[in-house]
Amino acid sequence: MKKSFILTVMVLFALAARSQDLKWYTDVKEASELSIKTKKPLMMFFTGSDWCGWCNKLQKEVFKTADFAKWANENVILVELDFPKRKQLEPELAKQNNDLGQMFAIRGYPTVWLVTPSKNNEQFAFERLGSIGYVYGGAQEWIKQTNVILKK
Repeated sequence: MKKSFILTVMVLFALAARSQDLKWYTDVKEASELSIKTKKPLMMFFTGSDWCGWCNKLQKEVFKTADFAKWANENVILVELDFPKRKQLEPELAKQNNDLGQMFAIRGYPTVWLVTPSKNNEQFAFERLGSIGYVYGGAQEWIKQTNVILKK
């Protein structure tokens, strides 16, 4: 009995650790290059990491789950665009995030945009597939609604 409990705990820790293995890019140019190469759309997560309660709830209930990790690895390139209030971003990163926030008319957090990038010379353009925010129902419901956007 004790061995099966320990085994169960180890499996749960392994699954939790695996969900942490996701690569979240902060450099949109780097992520866009990979998106074009892999033919996977970008999932741009606009967040206020140190002040936004709904962003943290989305992270906890969806982005930090094994279901999401599996789905994300198969379907998208992840990009985090942070708008913190207490911590300072590097000026270049803050400018990139602010420019993208204006480009996508971000009015509330969390907002997730799914986009397909293209490159002309050294300039990137983004075809907007759709956006989503926090969804009640956990990872499965969020993934279900996001898949609808991706299938358009």
